[in-house]
Amino acid sequence: MSGSAGRARNRRRNLAVAGVATLLVAAGCAARPPEPQPLRLARQYFAENNAAARQGPQAQQEFFDRTQHPDFADHTCALGDTTVELDPAYSTLRPDPAYAPDGVTPRGEIWIIGVEVTTRTAGSITGHQIGSQHLVLLDGRMRAFAPCPTGD
Repeated sequence: MSGSAGRARNRRRNLAVAGVATLLVAAGCAARPPEPQPLRLARQYFAENNAAARQGPQAQQEFFDRTQHPDFADHTCALGDTTVELDPAYSTLRPDPAYAPDGVTPRGEIWIIGVEVTTRTAGSITGHQIGSQHLVLLDGRMRAFAPCPTGD
């Protein structure tokens, strides 16, 4: 084999390796696609809920009052000295257009998500269960239905 043919082959191989390396670097640096709005707003809702729970019952009551679906504004309850921490399973977030509490379909896009719920009273855990929670995307905000852990 001649020296020039070997050098040409090495040059092609080097160019191919450089091309593949460039593609791998570009793919690794490519921007992540934007998170879908319902998922982004659900993450925000649960983060704000849990932050309010850590601040105490009054902060969480204000959060629930502020995020209560407006069609159900009169369906709230007093938390007393209870807080509700919600640990969602985001992979379970899905539309649930048939949801109609008390036979009334809320305005907006209705979603359901699996959650692990922990209630605390005066700082001590008083309840722990796995269930689901409905969220409603309405006017660019995620709304929900305030829980009544005290039964009021």
